[in-house]
Amino acid sequence: MSTSATEREPRTAGGPARRRADLPSPLRHLLLAALALAAVAGLLLVTGDLTALRLAAVGYTMLAVAGLQLLVGGSGQVSLGHGAFMMIGAYTMALLVLRLPMLPLAGNLVAVVAVATAAGVAVGAATARLHGPYLAGATLILAVGLPGLTHRYHEVLGGSNGLTVRTAGAPPFLQGLVSGSEWKALVVWTAVVLGLAVLATVSTGRLGRRMRAVRDDETAAAMSGIPVGATKVTAFVVASAAGGLAGGLQVYVLGTATPSMFTLSLSLTLLAALVLGGIGSMWGALWAALAVVYLEIWLSDAVRAFELGKDVENNLPIVLFGVLLILVLRFQPLGLHGILQRLRALLRRAR
Repeated sequence: MSTSATEREPRTAGGPARRRADLPSPLRHLLLAALALAAVAGLLLVTGDLTALRLAAVGYTMLAVAGLQLLVGGSGQVSLGHGAFMMIGAYTMALLVLRLPMLPLAGNLVAVVAVATAAGVAVGAATARLHGPYLAGATLILAVGLPGLTHRYHEVLGGSNGLTVRTAGAPPFLQGLVSGSEWKALVVWTAVVLGLAVLATVSTGRLGRRMRAVRDDETAAAMSGIPVGATKVTAFVVASAAGGLAGGLQVYVLGTATPSMFTLSLSLTLLAALVLGGIGSMWGALWAALAVVYLEIWLSDAVRAFELGKDVENNLPIVLFGVLLILVLRFQPLGLHGILQRLRALLRRAR
């Protein structure tokens, strides 16, 4: 009796973890997405409208950084034009709301992803043979030139003033239970966790392994039978779709799309945030999004408290963000996620 009980202990130890690991990857990631959405919903219940809007900003920023992480950390392609795909998604969303107001929100978001995917196919196919600084330069041109189209097609895209839209609030049966800002945050995070589940499934699946093989050595990957060009284009398309969806969600929250929102500095900020958060982990995208959103808020509040002027308020977040990035690259190349992992390991040793 005692022997059989002893033999059964290793089987039951870690049972839930083993059962989770045995689940198909898409189902496992969907379950984690549902848990994340429940956590966000619980947080919204104890916070106000301002926090809800900030959480929504964290959500769509995290989705954009996660898409870039799949491209840079997964396939090794450096893009300086990720903000351009956010702009494509944002203006697609705004035009759909203005021209097809009867289309439901889910239909708008699906259309946004479709348009961003088509743009990703076009740009990815055109840059598939480029490497390193040549690829970065090509995507840089996209980030610099795309906002200029708003002036070229002023009647459609609104020029410097952009497009202003009015999105629907909470459905009638939820009015009084959640505010408009809380509903927007819930919508954003629902789309975000679904997008993250797709990105995680791609990253951990066969396609993700192919991407990492191409990232590590393209010649060896080609000799192993991996279609290098198709793999790189696919990574670019998936990242573009994530960026476009993030831009569409941003317009849904803010109600406006202007070229000043999607300048080159946005693409550079997303890339810097990716490095700061930690390349190679979806958790790094979360830390990066929190840093991007809340660092600017805290610094702006501090500048106003000390009455340092508007110029300081506009430039101090960029300067401090750059200093933090330099320190992280110098002392912790794995980013904030690497720091947290090291602290976790130290706590385990202490126990």
